[in-house]
Amino acid sequence: MTDVQTAPASSGGRRARGGGADARRAARTSTAIRQSGFIRRAIKTYEPFSTEQLELIEHNAETVLQEIGLNFYEDEEAIAMWKEAGADVSGTRVRFPRGLVRSLIRTAPSAYVQHARNPANNVSIGGNSTVFAPVYGPPFIRNLDEGRRYATIEDFRNFAKLVYMLPSLHHAGGTLCEPVDIPVAKRHLDMVYSHIKYSDKPFMGSVTAGERAADSVAMAELVFGKDFVDQNCVMTSLINANSPMVWDGVMLGALKVYARANQATVISPFIVAGAMSPTTAVGTLTQILAEASVGIAFTQLCRPGAPVVFGTFAASMSMQSGAPTFGTPEPAHITLGAAQLARRMGVPFRSGGSLCGSKIPDAQAAYESANTMWPTLLAGVNFCLHAAGWLEGGLASGYEKLIMDADQLAMFQKFADGVDFSENGQAMDAIREVGPGAHFLGCSHTQANFETAFWRSQLADNNSFEQWRDDGGKDIVQRANARWKQMLRDYQAPPLDEGIDEALNDFIARRKAVLPDNVS
Repeated sequence: MTDVQTAPASSGGRRARGGGADARRAARTSTAIRQSGFIRRAIKTYEPFSTEQLELIEHNAETVLQEIGLNFYEDEEAIAMWKEAGADVSGTRVRFPRGLVRSLIRTAPSAYVQHARNPANNVSIGGNSTVFAPVYGPPFIRNLDEGRRYATIEDFRNFAKLVYMLPSLHHAGGTLCEPVDIPVAKRHLDMVYSHIKYSDKPFMGSVTAGERAADSVAMAELVFGKDFVDQNCVMTSLINANSPMVWDGVMLGALKVYARANQATVISPFIVAGAMSPTTAVGTLTQILAEASVGIAFTQLCRPGAPVVFGTFAASMSMQSGAPTFGTPEPAHITLGAAQLARRMGVPFRSGGSLCGSKIPDAQAAYESANTMWPTLLAGVNFCLHAAGWLEGGLASGYEKLIMDADQLAMFQKFADGVDFSENGQAMDAIREVGPGAHFLGCSHTQANFETAFWRSQLADNNSFEQWRDDGGKDIVQRANARWKQMLRDYQAPPLDEGIDEALNDFIARRKAVLPDNVS
């Protein structure tokens, strides 16, 4: 599968080097999937906000928590826990004395490892690491052959396989698409099983009900062992605040299950500025910090030391239509600022992605996705959900878009490696050898480095017009269409212990026998 090759992962996610020309030729022709490993950024983060500005946002967020508070709906246990912790409770409204929330967050780890069933695919979340995960949540899929339609479990399996085969995606993700051909109360079992069966990358659990989160933990225990799961993170799952300033029983139920099981949660206010937060970046950052910090602190009330990620999903809004917009300057400012706030809090950060409002993988999709991904990388985002496959404001998972985005993620990974200042990187021997007026094409340094000197897209066409025409005159979407189809034809499942597979299927059968078919 030369379509999905990259350098093999080595210790800590760095790319292995060496081996000479014969080894490089063997790497190009091998059918094994060689994962890139998660990114360890060798570039500085871009920090546009001053210390004084960040302190102002933090002060304002504390004012929101103390004077306004947040509502906790349909979870009396959560309200009781906050009251016991020292918060002021009036019905469903919870107000927080200054400093209470921050004091609880101190037990949250600054980084953690999420274990995959293949240890070579473990990821570190926090510090200077960046982990790319695919699109999450769309009820529709789109491809060049069929257009837009509702997603099925077969689509989910296809996406799971493709993500497994794409080295620039370090994480399998979660709800790659909503398989609407399976009842809502049961589909989480098939989705978690698909992640385990068809991939050996780390994955996310279900969050649509507390009992579905518990099912996810139980399935993970069958794979990793109960004691291992209790002491190690094997799932990182998404918990959204119901912005503005509400935490509801569904999300709190899942949060409690995962935190008490020592599994990571991404605490993410879901913001469309102008509708769910103020129109200004500073006002939105204030609200995000207030909502997220309460969720992060609540994980520590459930289990001190539970891994947790400060997350945010921020989009702007068209004031003409009310639709969310992507790739605009304002969400970039929010991402960069929220990343600084997360570092000051001392916890990992999630944001960004290849986001777009376009309905098809066209130039609008490419521009908006790139304009979201550059701030994502430069902000130092640790966990990037929706890094590939997102279309139509998150309503559709795109087959071709997944392949196109993954190709660009490989470029971002190369950029994050930084610049080589070694003796080879300085290239003084090349400059001496060539001298004035000649060229570098044939010099020894170029010959030794030409295969790895420049990142090269696996999808872009850089041939002459005549070559492109003679190859069929295909655009990048057509090339991506051919690529994902070939990948699925070439797919080989990673090995899974037969006893574990049998136990998983038995668990799923028993759970489906007692779950209803008509519950949302």
